[in-house]
Order: sequence, then C-alpha cells, then structure tokens
Amino acid sequence: MSKILRLNSKQADYKLQLDALLSRETDTGADVQNLVGDILADVKKRGNAALCEYTAKFDGWDCTTENMVITRARMEQAWKDVSQEDRDALQLAVDRIRAYHERQVQKDWMYTDDAGLSLGQKVTALDSVGLYVPGGKAAYPSSVLMNAVPAFVAGVEKIVMVVPTPAGEMNDLVLAAAFVSGVELGFAVGGAQAIAALAYGTETIPAVDKIVGPGNKFVAAAKRQVFGTCGIDMIAGPSEIVVVADGGHPEWLAADFLSQAEHDEAAQSIFITTDAGLIDAVDEAIEKHLQVLPRAAIARASVEAHGALILVSDFDEAAEAVNIIAPEHLELALDDPDAMLPKIKHAGAIFLGHFVPEALGDYIAGPNHVLPTNRTARFSSPLGVYDFQKRTSIIRSTPEGVAAIGFAAAHLAHREGLQCHALTLELRLAHNNKG
Repeated sequence: MSKILRLNSKQADYKLQLDALLSRETDTGADVQNLVGDILADVKKRGNAALCEYTAKFDGWDCTTENMVITRARMEQAWKDVSQEDRDALQLAVDRIRAYHERQVQKDWMYTDDAGLSLGQKVTALDSVGLYVPGGKAAYPSSVLMNAVPAFVAGVEKIVMVVPTPAGEMNDLVLAAAFVSGVELGFAVGGAQAIAALAYGTETIPAVDKIVGPGNKFVAAAKRQVFGTCGIDMIAGPSEIVVVADGGHPEWLAADFLSQAEHDEAAQSIFITTDAGLIDAVDEAIEKHLQVLPRAAIARASVEAHGALILVSDFDEAAEAVNIIAPEHLELALDDPDAMLPKIKHAGAIFLGHFVPEALGDYIAGPNHVLPTNRTARFSSPLGVYDFQKRTSIIRSTPEGVAAIGFAAAHLAHREGLQCHALTLELRLAHNNKG
C-alpha cells in the first residue's frame, strides 16, 4: 500500500483532519512577495533593460529588445513544422473551445420601467489582454487555446502573449497553438518580469488592460501586486482534483487521481467513496501506475504530501466533503452522477460519469480549463468570455421619470449629508413644477 493519507468520516476528528489537509501552504511568503515587488518596480522604472537582465538571470539566455519578439511569421513557421497530427488536434480543440465560448457572449439590453426611465447595460470588449503561458517543467499549448480563444470570441482586438523560454528554447507546439488561436504578437519572456512588462509596458511590450493565464508562485505574486494597475483573471494555485466513485475500474480511477499530481509536487488529489474495498483497489492501482509514469517522482511527492483517500458513510457525506473542498476539478465517477449533481455547490468544473476523465476537459471538450483553485471555487468561476467583456450601465429619463422618483433620491442625498447631490435633483424637480 502507498503512503497516501486515509480518512474515515466516522472518525471523531474527521473534520479536523480534512481541514488540515486543505490548509496546505499554496500562497507566497513575504520573501517571494518582496522579491517580486523589487522586480516589478525595476521593470517599471528601466523597461527593457531590466526585463532582459532578469530574463538572462532566471531563464539563462541573452535576451535583447530584438530577439525577445515572437512574430506572427515565427508562429506560422512553428505551425508548419509540427506534425499533421498536432495540427489536427489543435484545430479540433480551437473549434470546440470557440463553439462553447460563443454561447457565453453577453449582449446589450434595455428596458423601460413604470416610472418612465429607460435602463440598460452596454457590453464592451476589453481593448487589450496579456496572455501568460506557463513554461518550465512542461509546455502548455492548451493554455494558449483556453485563454486566447475566448478573448477573441469576446471581441478583444489586441492579444499579447508572453512565454518563458528557458535557455532560449522556444516550444513549437506552444507557438503553433498561438498561430491557430489567432495571436499576432508574442514575447519570449516569463516570470514576474513579464507580468511587470504587461502591466506597465516597456519600450517594446505594450501595457495591457488585463493579464490572464497561470504561472508559478512568482507569477501569482506578481499578478496579485499589479492588480489595480490592470485587471487579472485569478490567482492560480497548484492544481487539484477530487474523484468521487461508486465503483468502476480501479486503474481508471487511480490514473484520474494521479492526473493532477503529475503537474506539480504541490498539487492535490483526493479520492472519495463509500466502498472500503474500492479504496484498497485504487490504492494498489496508484502504486502500479507510479512504477511506470515518466513523471512519477513529481506525482508521488504530491499525493504523499497532499493527497487523501476518504471513506464516507454515504454520498450525502461525499457531497458535503466536496463542497468543503471546493475543488478545481471534480469527477463524479458514478453510475448516476445526475443524482449527486444538484448537491454540488462548489467546484470549478464537474465531469459526469465513468467515461469523462478530467483530461478531456483540459484539452478538447470545449469548456475552459482555467479554473479556480485553493477553494476559491466557493466564489469564483472558470475563465470565460465574460472575463474579456465589461459592462456599462445606461440610464435615460424623461422629466416625468425624474418627477416620479427624484424626491426620494433627493431625500436620501440629504440624509447622507450630500446637499449638492440633492440640489441637482431639486433644480430639475422645480423646473418640472414650473412647466
């Protein structure tokens, strides 16, 4: 058997153990925050010079103003260089992601109320977005697709991609994904310095209105600190998955359990069932997979430090545990997942049934794979078109409309001690009365 933590809902300290499991350190400490703050300030002050110095220091290549630029032509060349199978898979993913996100587009609306006021909402796409593509332990072309496609569907005109290139090596699959997504311009920089460049602008990289895309703890800290100068999508932490099962193939369930663990040693995987025998079978299958997986060392470190196999009395307890965990990914590997679905309040994405592993959503299903982590699914949503559109309120009134509701507004203004606010209304009310 593995060294993965086992919990039982019948234990007296079950809730305390669950809380302890979920309280793993995923945020950045003061040392990281301070380092990132210094980098942000330096890039803001010195622009490209600082950006390239940090790139040389952290990524190990001689960055210059000229060679940091990734042109559309370079992306097109990568598209030609990857295999036909790569191109087919990327194109299918783009088509499905676009089809899903087109259904999220918000529209203008207007109505006239009983007082005669016309009230509404105007929806406008953001002017510019910076797309951060993570790199380092692995390359993520899927992150390009999941961020760029909804931005284009929303109507964003300028999308700027930044991607770290350790040792100066560019990943052709990432560049091919940028090409097929429609990205026009990219830069071979990453880390906190790239976030600074997107937030403040440099001589070469334009400042953007919003930064999206996941990254390591330095990127997360940088996004947190530049928020307000520009928008951000979310503070993404280590990946998570919860698998709830009532049977099925232990090998499948074990692979699903490990699917997020192979991302990062800080990732979290949790398996929940009412069947003690299934826990034993899944535990055994996990160990079998770990003997052969190429990223087994990372996955093992993750599940032994942060994973859990949880035995519950019934599936109401399972749903309760899920809502406490509020996982990024939730698989309901159940014969009747629809019976549990109404009980789930907090999850980033939910995968129903025995034949929908989380990986299907990561790449090709259509919904976005940029999801809230670290229990933020309690109040956050997946990335979508709505993250690239903003709403403006519209108010129109006739003299009759002001007459109908203006006295109440003036009264509230006086009660707040804002007499000029009240005066703006009272002048119009008096004019109406003279008429």
